[in-house]
Amino acid sequence: MPVTRETKHVSLKVINRHMTIDKLYKIIQNRKSKMPEGSYVSSLFKAGTGRIIQKVEEEAAEIIIAAKNEGKQRIISEAADLWFHMLVMMTQFDIKPKDILVELDKRRR
Repeated sequence: MPVTRETKHVSLKVINRHMTIDKLYKIIQNRKSKMPEGSYVSSLFKAGTGRIIQKVEEEAAEIIIAAKNEGKQRIISEAADLWFHMLVMMTQFDIKPKDILVELDKRRR
């Protein structure tokens, strides 16, 4: 199908519906600032830095186990959990995704 202005616009709409690291980070920041009742993210921030770090540790172990013993879909699932909890920890320490990208860019040279 040829790409027209109309199909390009539709494609961009579909892309914008997908989750990105930046979108997820902003959602987590919002939950930290508003602390809505019943929010898992809010419960982690209420529990404190130690609990957040513990969750990252647990998720890191789970992805290793999945990589050793399970298939691709399980690894993807555990990677999502790890990324999510890493973003919670990064929010706790006021580290933005772009800060990590800047560090990675330094290593590229």
